[in-house]
Amino acid sequence: MDSTTARLVDFITRTDYAQLSAQSVRDCKLRLIDTLGCALGAYDEPLSVMARAVAGRARGAPAARVWGADTPSTPEFAAFANGVMLRLLDISDTYLGKSRGHPSDVAAAVLAAADVAHASGADLIVALALAYDVYCSLCNAHEWNAKGWDQPVYGVLGAVAGAGKLLGLSREQMGEAIALALVPNMAMIQTRRGPLSSWKGCAGANASRNAVFAAMLARDGFTGPSAIFEGECGLFDIAGRFEWNLPAPGEMIGRTHIKSLPVCYHGQSAVLLALDMRKRYRASEIAEIRVDAYRTAVDMMGNDPSRWAPTTHETADHSLPYTVAIAFLDGRIGPDSFASERFTDPAVVDLMHRIKVNEDPALSRAYPEGAPSRLTVVTRSGAVHVAEMTYPAGHAKRPMSADDVERKFRDMLSKHPLAAARCDEILQRLWALEQLRDAGAEAIDLLA
Repeated sequence: MDSTTARLVDFITRTDYAQLSAQSVRDCKLRLIDTLGCALGAYDEPLSVMARAVAGRARGAPAARVWGADTPSTPEFAAFANGVMLRLLDISDTYLGKSRGHPSDVAAAVLAAADVAHASGADLIVALALAYDVYCSLCNAHEWNAKGWDQPVYGVLGAVAGAGKLLGLSREQMGEAIALALVPNMAMIQTRRGPLSSWKGCAGANASRNAVFAAMLARDGFTGPSAIFEGECGLFDIAGRFEWNLPAPGEMIGRTHIKSLPVCYHGQSAVLLALDMRKRYRASEIAEIRVDAYRTAVDMMGNDPSRWAPTTHETADHSLPYTVAIAFLDGRIGPDSFASERFTDPAVVDLMHRIKVNEDPALSRAYPEGAPSRLTVVTRSGAVHVAEMTYPAGHAKRPMSADDVERKFRDMLSKHPLAAARCDEILQRLWALEQLRDAGAEAIDLLA
Protein backbone atom coordinates (compact mmCIF):
# COMPACT_ATOMS: atom_id res chain seq x y z
CA MET A 1 0.00 0.00 0.00
CA ASP A 2 1.18 3.57 -0.63
CA SER A 3 1.99 5.93 2.24
CA THR A 4 -1.40 7.72 2.16
CA THR A 5 -3.24 4.41 2.42
CA ALA A 6 -0.90 3.29 5.21
CA ARG A 7 -1.53 6.45 7.20
CA LEU A 8 -5.30 6.00 6.81
CA VAL A 9 -5.11 2.32 7.76
CA ASP A 10 -3.12 3.11 10.89
CA PHE A 11 -5.63 5.78 11.89
CA ILE A 12 -8.49 3.27 11.56
CA THR A 13 -6.87 0.25 13.17
CA ARG A 14 -5.35 2.11 16.14
CA THR A 15 -8.46 4.03 17.21
CA ASP A 16 -10.38 2.57 20.14
CA TYR A 17 -13.22 3.57 22.44
CA ALA A 18 -10.90 4.93 25.14
CA GLN A 19 -9.69 7.62 22.73
CA LEU A 20 -13.17 9.11 22.25
CA SER A 21 -14.25 12.00 24.43
CA ALA A 22 -17.54 11.86 26.31
CA GLN A 23 -18.82 14.55 23.96
CA SER A 24 -17.89 12.50 20.88
CA VAL A 25 -19.73 9.48 22.30
CA ARG A 26 -22.80 11.62 22.93
CA ASP A 27 -22.57 13.11 19.43
CA CYS A 28 -22.47 9.62 17.93
CA LYS A 29 -25.60 8.56 19.79
CA LEU A 30 -27.40 11.78 18.86
CA ARG A 31 -26.59 11.32 15.14
CA LEU A 32 -27.62 7.68 15.24
CA ILE A 33 -30.99 8.59 16.75
CA ASP A 34 -31.45 11.26 14.09
CA THR A 35 -30.43 8.93 11.28
CA LEU A 36 -32.69 6.05 12.30
CA GLY A 37 -35.58 8.47 12.63
CA CYS A 38 -34.94 9.80 9.11
CA ALA A 39 -34.99 6.24 7.76
CA LEU A 40 -38.17 5.12 9.51
CA GLY A 41 -39.90 8.34 8.48
CA ALA A 42 -39.32 7.33 4.85
CA TYR A 43 -40.27 3.68 5.34
CA ASP A 44 -43.50 3.84 3.31
CA GLU A 45 -42.16 6.00 0.47
CA PRO A 46 -42.32 4.21 -2.92
CA LEU A 47 -38.56 4.24 -3.42
CA SER A 48 -38.06 2.74 0.05
CA VAL A 49 -40.46 -0.06 -0.84
CA MET A 50 -38.51 -0.64 -4.06
CA ALA A 51 -35.17 -0.71 -2.23
CA ARG A 52 -36.48 -3.19 0.34
CA ALA A 53 -37.78 -5.39 -2.48
CA VAL A 54 -34.29 -5.42 -4.00
CA ALA A 55 -32.79 -6.30 -0.62
CA GLY A 56 -35.44 -8.96 -0.05
CA ARG A 57 -34.34 -10.84 -3.17
CA ALA A 58 -30.79 -11.16 -1.80
CA ARG A 59 -30.44 -13.88 0.81
CA GLY A 60 -27.48 -15.70 2.26
CA ALA A 61 -25.07 -15.95 5.13
CA PRO A 62 -23.96 -13.84 6.82
CA ALA A 63 -27.16 -11.81 7.04
CA ALA A 64 -28.02 -8.26 8.09
CA ARG A 65 -31.33 -6.56 8.79
CA VAL A 66 -33.25 -3.98 6.82
CA TRP A 67 -34.42 -1.42 9.38
CA GLY A 68 -38.09 -1.69 10.20
CA ALA A 69 -38.51 -4.98 8.32
CA ASP A 70 -38.57 -8.50 9.76
CA THR A 71 -36.70 -10.18 6.92
CA PRO A 72 -32.90 -10.34 6.63
CA SER A 73 -30.83 -9.64 3.54
CA THR A 74 -27.18 -9.85 2.62
CA PRO A 75 -25.08 -7.18 4.36
CA GLU A 76 -24.39 -5.17 1.22
CA PHE A 77 -28.04 -5.07 0.11
CA ALA A 78 -29.25 -4.31 3.62
CA ALA A 79 -26.82 -1.39 3.58
CA PHE A 80 -28.25 -0.21 0.27
CA ALA A 81 -31.90 -0.41 1.37
CA ASN A 82 -31.20 1.28 4.70
CA GLY A 83 -29.13 3.94 2.98
CA VAL A 84 -31.94 4.75 0.56
CA MET A 85 -34.41 5.16 3.42
CA LEU A 86 -32.19 7.37 5.56
CA ARG A 87 -31.57 9.81 2.68
CA LEU A 88 -34.92 9.75 0.93
CA LEU A 89 -36.69 12.60 2.75
CA ASP A 90 -33.57 14.80 2.59
CA ILE A 91 -33.64 15.48 6.32
CA SER A 92 -30.45 13.63 7.33
CA ASP A 93 -27.35 15.46 8.55
CA THR A 94 -24.90 17.48 6.45
CA TYR A 95 -21.24 18.48 6.45
CA LEU A 96 -19.89 21.56 4.67
CA GLY A 97 -16.19 21.82 3.87
CA LYS A 98 -14.33 22.36 0.62
CA SER A 99 -16.79 19.68 -0.51
CA ARG A 100 -20.13 18.76 1.00
CA GLY A 101 -22.38 15.82 1.65
CA HIS A 102 -24.41 13.77 4.10
CA PRO A 103 -22.05 11.85 6.39
CA SER A 104 -24.85 9.87 8.04
CA ASP A 105 -24.96 7.90 4.78
CA VAL A 106 -22.11 5.84 6.29
CA ALA A 107 -24.41 4.59 9.08
CA ALA A 108 -26.01 2.16 6.63
CA ALA A 109 -22.67 0.39 6.09
CA VAL A 110 -21.60 0.59 9.73
CA LEU A 111 -24.81 -0.95 11.05
CA ALA A 112 -24.79 -3.70 8.41
CA ALA A 113 -21.28 -4.64 9.50
CA ALA A 114 -22.34 -4.44 13.14
CA ASP A 115 -25.10 -6.95 12.39
CA VAL A 116 -22.63 -9.36 10.80
CA ALA A 117 -20.13 -9.01 13.64
CA HIS A 118 -22.72 -8.93 16.48
CA ALA A 119 -20.82 -5.85 17.54
CA SER A 120 -21.15 -4.23 20.94
CA GLY A 121 -22.58 -0.75 21.24
CA ALA A 122 -19.17 0.62 22.19
CA ASP A 123 -17.59 -0.89 19.05
CA LEU A 124 -20.42 0.51 16.94
CA ILE A 125 -19.77 3.99 18.36
CA VAL A 126 -16.07 3.75 17.51
CA ALA A 127 -16.82 2.61 13.94
CA LEU A 128 -19.38 5.35 13.39
CA ALA A 129 -17.03 8.02 14.73
CA LEU A 130 -14.23 6.75 12.46
CA ALA A 131 -16.51 6.75 9.42
CA TYR A 132 -17.49 10.37 10.11
CA ASP A 133 -13.85 11.33 10.71
CA VAL A 134 -12.76 9.95 7.33
CA TYR A 135 -15.76 11.33 5.44
CA CYS A 136 -15.61 14.87 6.85
CA SER A 137 -11.83 15.25 6.84
CA LEU A 138 -11.78 14.23 3.17
CA CYS A 139 -14.44 16.90 2.50
CA ASN A 140 -12.07 19.41 4.09
CA ALA A 141 -9.08 18.19 2.11
CA HIS A 142 -10.19 18.76 -1.47
CA GLU A 143 -12.79 20.42 -3.70
CA TRP A 144 -14.15 17.13 -5.00
CA ASN A 145 -17.45 18.55 -6.21
CA ALA A 146 -15.79 21.34 -8.21
CA LYS A 147 -13.71 18.65 -9.95
CA GLY A 148 -16.85 16.75 -10.97
CA TRP A 149 -16.78 14.03 -8.31
CA ASP A 150 -19.78 13.25 -6.14
CA GLN A 151 -20.28 12.46 -2.45
CA PRO A 152 -19.78 8.66 -2.77
CA VAL A 153 -16.05 9.25 -3.35
CA TYR A 154 -15.56 10.22 0.28
CA GLY A 155 -18.66 8.32 1.37
CA VAL A 156 -17.26 4.95 0.32
CA LEU A 157 -13.99 5.62 2.15
CA GLY A 158 -15.74 6.66 5.35
CA ALA A 159 -18.08 3.68 5.12
CA VAL A 160 -15.35 1.12 4.48
CA ALA A 161 -13.38 2.48 7.44
CA GLY A 162 -16.31 1.87 9.77
CA ALA A 163 -17.37 -1.45 8.24
CA GLY A 164 -13.82 -2.80 8.12
CA LYS A 165 -13.25 -1.83 11.74
CA LEU A 166 -16.30 -3.83 12.87
CA LEU A 167 -15.45 -6.82 10.71
CA GLY A 168 -12.09 -7.04 12.47
CA LEU A 169 -9.91 -6.61 9.40
CA SER A 170 -6.18 -6.83 9.90
CA ARG A 171 -3.93 -3.96 8.89
CA GLU A 172 -3.23 -5.60 5.53
CA GLN A 173 -6.87 -6.47 4.92
CA MET A 174 -7.92 -2.91 5.74
CA GLY A 175 -5.54 -1.63 3.07
CA GLU A 176 -7.05 -4.00 0.54
CA ALA A 177 -10.59 -3.01 1.55
CA ILE A 178 -9.81 0.67 1.02
CA ALA A 179 -8.45 -0.08 -2.45
CA LEU A 180 -11.41 -2.30 -3.32
CA ALA A 181 -13.82 0.38 -2.16
CA LEU A 182 -12.29 3.37 -3.94
CA VAL A 183 -10.89 2.22 -7.28
CA PRO A 184 -14.10 0.67 -8.73
CA ASN A 185 -16.46 3.27 -7.31
CA MET A 186 -15.60 6.83 -8.32
CA ALA A 187 -18.91 8.68 -8.79
CA MET A 188 -19.81 11.72 -10.93
CA ILE A 189 -21.58 14.80 -9.55
CA GLN A 190 -23.74 14.85 -12.67
CA THR A 191 -26.10 12.99 -10.32
CA ARG A 192 -26.93 16.42 -8.81
CA ARG A 193 -27.21 18.55 -11.93
CA GLY A 194 -30.30 19.48 -13.92
CA PRO A 195 -33.61 17.69 -13.21
CA LEU A 196 -32.88 15.27 -10.38
CA SER A 197 -33.68 11.56 -10.57
CA SER A 198 -34.28 9.05 -7.80
CA TRP A 199 -30.56 8.24 -7.90
CA LYS A 200 -29.86 11.54 -6.11
CA GLY A 201 -31.00 9.88 -2.89
CA CYS A 202 -29.47 6.50 -3.72
CA ALA A 203 -25.87 7.48 -4.46
CA GLY A 204 -24.81 7.50 -0.81
CA ALA A 205 -26.62 4.22 -0.24
CA ASN A 206 -24.69 2.71 -3.13
CA ALA A 207 -21.45 3.89 -1.54
CA SER A 208 -22.41 2.03 1.65
CA ARG A 209 -23.27 -1.07 -0.35
CA ASN A 210 -19.93 -0.95 -2.15
CA ALA A 211 -18.05 -0.34 1.10
CA VAL A 212 -19.55 -3.38 2.83
CA PHE A 213 -18.87 -5.52 -0.24
CA ALA A 214 -15.25 -4.31 -0.36
CA ALA A 215 -14.69 -5.02 3.34
CA MET A 216 -16.11 -8.51 3.00
CA LEU A 217 -14.02 -9.21 -0.10
CA ALA A 218 -10.89 -8.15 1.76
CA ARG A 219 -11.81 -10.34 4.73
CA ASP A 220 -12.11 -13.29 2.34
CA GLY A 221 -8.67 -12.67 0.83
CA PHE A 222 -9.31 -10.51 -2.24
CA THR A 223 -6.66 -7.91 -3.00
CA GLY A 224 -6.87 -4.50 -4.65
CA PRO A 225 -4.47 -2.17 -6.50
CA SER A 226 -1.50 -1.23 -4.36
CA ALA A 227 -1.02 2.51 -4.95
CA ILE A 228 -4.51 3.95 -5.17
CA PHE A 229 -3.57 7.46 -4.05
CA GLU A 230 0.03 8.02 -5.11
CA GLY A 231 0.56 5.62 -8.01
CA GLU A 232 0.32 6.22 -11.73
CA CYS A 233 -3.35 6.99 -12.52
CA GLY A 234 -4.08 6.97 -8.79
CA LEU A 235 -6.40 9.43 -7.09
CA PHE A 236 -3.81 12.21 -6.97
CA ASP A 237 -3.32 11.89 -10.74
CA ILE A 238 -6.98 12.01 -11.69
CA ALA A 239 -8.39 14.37 -9.04
CA GLY A 240 -5.38 16.55 -8.19
CA ARG A 241 -2.96 16.32 -5.30
CA PHE A 242 -4.17 17.41 -1.86
CA GLU A 243 -3.13 17.37 1.78
CA TRP A 244 -5.33 15.11 3.88
CA ASN A 245 -5.08 15.96 7.56
CA LEU A 246 -6.69 13.25 9.65
CA PRO A 247 -8.42 14.50 12.81
CA ALA A 248 -8.23 13.36 16.40
CA PRO A 249 -10.49 10.31 16.82
CA GLY A 250 -14.14 11.31 17.11
CA GLU A 251 -13.45 14.96 16.34
CA MET A 252 -15.62 15.42 13.26
CA ILE A 253 -19.05 14.02 14.10
CA GLY A 254 -19.95 16.95 16.36
CA ARG A 255 -19.18 19.37 13.53
CA THR A 256 -21.94 18.07 11.30
CA HIS A 257 -25.25 19.87 10.94
CA ILE A 258 -28.59 18.24 11.79
CA LYS A 259 -31.52 19.28 9.62
CA SER A 260 -34.79 20.63 10.96
CA LEU A 261 -36.48 20.71 7.53
CA PRO A 262 -36.68 18.11 4.71
CA VAL A 263 -35.00 20.30 2.09
CA CYS A 264 -31.49 20.57 0.70
CA TYR A 265 -29.22 22.00 3.40
CA HIS A 266 -28.40 25.02 1.25
CA GLY A 267 -32.03 26.10 1.49
CA GLN A 268 -32.48 25.67 5.25
CA SER A 269 -31.84 29.32 6.15
CA ALA A 270 -34.01 30.73 3.36
CA VAL A 271 -36.94 28.46 4.15
CA LEU A 272 -36.73 29.14 7.89
CA LEU A 273 -36.79 32.86 7.10
CA ALA A 274 -39.79 32.35 4.83
CA LEU A 275 -41.67 30.45 7.53
CA ASP A 276 -41.09 33.35 9.92
CA MET A 277 -42.02 36.05 7.37
CA ARG A 278 -45.20 34.18 6.54
CA LYS A 279 -46.51 35.31 9.93
CA ARG A 280 -46.44 38.90 8.62
CA TYR A 281 -47.48 38.58 4.96
CA ARG A 282 -49.97 36.52 2.99
CA ALA A 283 -48.82 35.24 -0.37
CA SER A 284 -51.43 37.37 -2.10
CA GLU A 285 -49.80 40.53 -0.69
CA ILE A 286 -46.37 39.73 -2.11
CA ALA A 287 -45.13 41.36 -5.30
CA GLU A 288 -41.64 39.88 -5.21
CA ILE A 289 -39.37 37.74 -3.06
CA ARG A 290 -35.62 38.04 -3.49
CA VAL A 291 -33.44 35.24 -2.13
CA ASP A 292 -29.79 36.16 -1.79
CA ALA A 293 -27.47 33.27 -0.96
CA TYR A 294 -23.95 31.93 -1.35
CA ARG A 295 -22.66 30.53 -4.62
CA THR A 296 -23.09 26.84 -3.76
CA ALA A 297 -26.71 27.40 -2.68
CA VAL A 298 -27.45 29.20 -5.95
CA ASP A 299 -25.75 26.50 -8.01
CA MET A 300 -27.61 23.69 -6.24
CA MET A 301 -31.04 25.25 -5.76
CA GLY A 302 -31.54 28.25 -8.02
CA ASN A 303 -29.39 28.12 -11.13
CA ASP A 304 -31.35 25.83 -13.45
CA PRO A 305 -34.79 26.25 -15.10
CA SER A 306 -35.90 22.97 -13.52
CA ARG A 307 -35.85 24.66 -10.10
CA TRP A 308 -38.78 26.86 -11.25
CA ALA A 309 -40.64 23.90 -12.78
CA PRO A 310 -39.91 20.79 -10.66
CA THR A 311 -41.42 17.51 -11.74
CA THR A 312 -39.93 15.22 -9.07
CA HIS A 313 -39.60 15.25 -5.29
CA GLU A 314 -35.82 15.22 -5.73
CA THR A 315 -35.84 18.41 -7.81
CA ALA A 316 -38.45 20.13 -5.64
CA ASP A 317 -36.57 19.70 -2.37
CA HIS A 318 -33.51 21.13 -4.13
CA SER A 319 -35.40 24.19 -5.40
CA LEU A 320 -35.25 27.52 -3.57
CA PRO A 321 -38.26 28.92 -5.50
CA TYR A 322 -40.39 25.87 -4.71
CA THR A 323 -39.49 25.43 -1.03
CA VAL A 324 -39.75 29.16 -0.26
CA ALA A 325 -43.12 29.32 -2.05
CA ILE A 326 -44.45 26.33 -0.10
CA ALA A 327 -43.26 27.88 3.15
CA PHE A 328 -45.21 31.07 2.45
CA LEU A 329 -48.31 29.27 1.25
CA ASP A 330 -48.54 26.48 3.81
CA GLY A 331 -46.60 27.73 6.83
CA ARG A 332 -44.85 24.37 7.11
CA ILE A 333 -42.61 22.00 5.20
CA GLY A 334 -43.08 18.25 5.47
CA PRO A 335 -42.86 15.14 3.28
CA ASP A 336 -46.34 15.85 1.93
CA SER A 337 -45.11 19.22 0.66
CA PHE A 338 -43.56 17.33 -2.25
CA ALA A 339 -46.65 15.51 -3.51
CA SER A 340 -46.64 15.65 -7.31
CA GLU A 341 -49.89 17.62 -7.51
CA ARG A 342 -48.23 20.55 -5.73
CA PHE A 343 -45.74 20.98 -8.58
CA THR A 344 -48.49 22.27 -10.87
CA ASP A 345 -50.68 23.92 -8.20
CA PRO A 346 -51.50 27.35 -9.72
CA ALA A 347 -50.86 29.12 -6.41
CA VAL A 348 -47.41 27.51 -6.09
CA VAL A 349 -46.48 28.18 -9.71
CA ASP A 350 -47.64 31.80 -9.48
CA LEU A 351 -45.61 32.50 -6.33
CA MET A 352 -42.52 30.73 -7.69
CA HIS A 353 -42.55 33.12 -10.64
CA ARG A 354 -42.34 36.02 -8.19
CA ILE A 355 -39.17 34.62 -6.58
CA LYS A 356 -35.71 35.63 -7.74
CA VAL A 357 -32.48 33.93 -6.62
CA ASN A 358 -29.09 35.66 -6.67
CA GLU A 359 -25.61 35.19 -5.30
CA ASP A 360 -24.31 37.74 -2.81
CA PRO A 361 -20.48 37.63 -2.76
CA ALA A 362 -20.50 38.62 0.93
CA LEU A 363 -22.65 35.60 1.73
CA SER A 364 -20.39 33.40 -0.39
CA ARG A 365 -17.44 34.49 1.73
CA ALA A 366 -19.36 33.42 4.86
CA TYR A 367 -19.69 29.85 3.50
CA PRO A 368 -18.90 27.09 4.56
CA GLU A 369 -18.39 28.52 8.05
CA GLY A 370 -22.10 29.37 7.90
CA ALA A 371 -24.99 28.65 5.54
CA PRO A 372 -26.34 32.20 5.12
CA SER A 373 -29.34 33.51 3.22
CA ARG A 374 -31.15 36.82 3.01
CA LEU A 375 -34.82 37.15 2.14
CA THR A 376 -36.29 40.42 0.87
CA VAL A 377 -40.08 40.57 0.60
CA VAL A 378 -41.60 43.42 -1.42
CA THR A 379 -45.35 43.81 -1.00
CA ARG A 380 -47.80 45.12 -3.58
CA SER A 381 -48.14 48.26 -1.45
CA GLY A 382 -44.38 48.90 -1.73
CA ALA A 383 -43.39 47.81 1.80
CA VAL A 384 -40.02 46.07 2.04
CA HIS A 385 -39.02 43.59 4.73
CA VAL A 386 -35.50 42.11 4.90
CA ALA A 387 -34.27 39.28 7.13
CA GLU A 388 -31.03 37.32 7.19
CA MET A 389 -29.85 34.08 8.79
CA THR A 390 -26.33 32.66 8.95
CA TYR A 391 -26.77 29.53 11.07
CA PRO A 392 -30.03 27.61 10.54
CA ALA A 393 -31.46 25.54 13.38
CA GLY A 394 -29.37 22.39 13.75
CA HIS A 395 -26.14 23.96 12.49
CA ALA A 396 -23.14 22.98 14.60
CA LYS A 397 -23.00 26.60 15.80
CA ARG A 398 -26.73 26.57 16.56
CA PRO A 399 -27.21 22.94 17.53
CA MET A 400 -30.45 21.13 18.11
CA SER A 401 -30.80 19.89 21.68
CA ALA A 402 -31.28 16.24 22.58
CA ASP A 403 -34.94 17.06 23.20
CA ASP A 404 -35.19 18.59 19.71
CA VAL A 405 -33.70 15.48 18.11
CA GLU A 406 -35.96 13.20 20.14
CA ARG A 407 -39.00 15.22 19.01
CA LYS A 408 -37.87 14.85 15.41
CA PHE A 409 -37.40 11.09 15.96
CA ARG A 410 -40.88 10.72 17.43
CA ASP A 411 -42.39 12.72 14.60
CA MET A 412 -40.67 10.53 12.01
CA LEU A 413 -42.03 7.37 13.67
CA SER A 414 -45.51 8.75 14.36
CA LYS A 415 -47.08 7.20 11.24
CA HIS A 416 -46.09 3.68 12.41
CA PRO A 417 -48.18 2.80 15.49
CA LEU A 418 -46.05 -0.16 16.59
CA ALA A 419 -42.77 1.74 16.28
CA ALA A 420 -44.29 4.84 17.84
CA ALA A 421 -45.38 2.78 20.85
CA ARG A 422 -41.79 1.61 21.27
CA CYS A 423 -40.24 5.09 21.02
CA ASP A 424 -39.39 5.36 24.70
CA GLU A 425 -37.75 1.94 24.74
CA ILE A 426 -35.87 2.55 21.49
CA LEU A 427 -34.54 5.90 22.69
CA GLN A 428 -33.57 4.45 26.06
CA ARG A 429 -31.53 1.72 24.34
CA LEU A 430 -29.85 4.13 21.94
CA TRP A 431 -28.88 6.57 24.69
CA ALA A 432 -27.33 3.59 26.52
CA LEU A 433 -25.69 2.25 23.35
CA GLU A 434 -22.20 1.89 24.84
CA GLN A 435 -23.59 -0.58 27.38
CA LEU A 436 -25.10 -2.99 24.84
CA ARG A 437 -23.34 -6.29 24.14
CA ASP A 438 -25.01 -6.80 20.74
CA ALA A 439 -26.19 -3.45 19.38
CA GLY A 440 -28.21 -4.98 16.55
CA ALA A 441 -30.08 -7.55 18.62
CA GLU A 442 -30.65 -5.21 21.55
CA ALA A 443 -31.52 -1.98 19.72
CA ILE A 444 -32.09 -2.27 15.96
CA ASP A 445 -34.50 -5.20 16.38
CA LEU A 446 -36.86 -2.83 18.19
CA LEU A 447 -37.43 -0.94 14.94
CA ALA A 448 -39.06 -3.91 13.22
